[in-house]
Amino acid sequence: MSQSCLLVMSSAQLPYSEKALLSTDQSRLRLYGKTRFSLFPFLPSAKTLQPPALKMLGLSVFRSSHVLKARGLLSAVSARAAHGHEIAKSEDLSMPMYCDRRDTPLPDVPYVRKLNTEQTALKEKEKGSWQNLTNEEKIALYRIAFHQSYHDMVQSNNEWKTVLGGAFIFIGFTGLIVWWQKAFVYPPRPHTLSEEWKEKQARRMLDMQINPIEGFASKWDYEKNEWKK
Repeated sequence: MSQSCLLVMSSAQLPYSEKALLSTDQSRLRLYGKTRFSLFPFLPSAKTLQPPALKMLGLSVFRSSHVLKARGLLSAVSARAAHGHEIAKSEDLSMPMYCDRRDTPLPDVPYVRKLNTEQTALKEKEKGSWQNLTNEEKIALYRIAFHQSYHDMVQSNNEWKTVLGGAFIFIGFTGLIVWWQKAFVYPPRPHTLSEEWKEKQARRMLDMQINPIEGFASKWDYEKNEWKK
């Protein structure tokens, strides 16, 4: 049996999350040790590319890496300018980064890059027969390569409650500010907005016969002293 294959383990003694990990992610760990480009046969290899194509590909890669390195250098310079002589550590964007995505089962790099003594010994044991590995050791190997299993990635969380609660807090705080401004900041309501003033203003416009042809005064019956029906 291949050393890079994850053997089917008995899940009777394992909790549900570990059972799901072992049942749904065996192929993920199995493929992780193989060449990633073998999954995409439509990509041209270096042997099939002609010299001009290789030259263009090398130029594109050189330009991309140059831009990414320049971006990292600018980030370091800006951090030094902001903090005096102290330089903040920035991510090297020219190197591959780990991410958990269901549409990308095999990340470019393992989740754990710096192994401790126990993990290093486990990786050495992995090179031998996997029949000598226990279920816990196989799960530990999986956790070294991947942060989350498919079962973990599809699990729902309560983040929507936090978002909704935060939105209600901000809405309530804004309402308090509006009430405070209306009670203590804004001046009293102008008397020209009262109903009594509006009635006097309308009567004044009728007495002046404002727009008597098609406008405001044309809708008033001056003989019956009421609005036309």
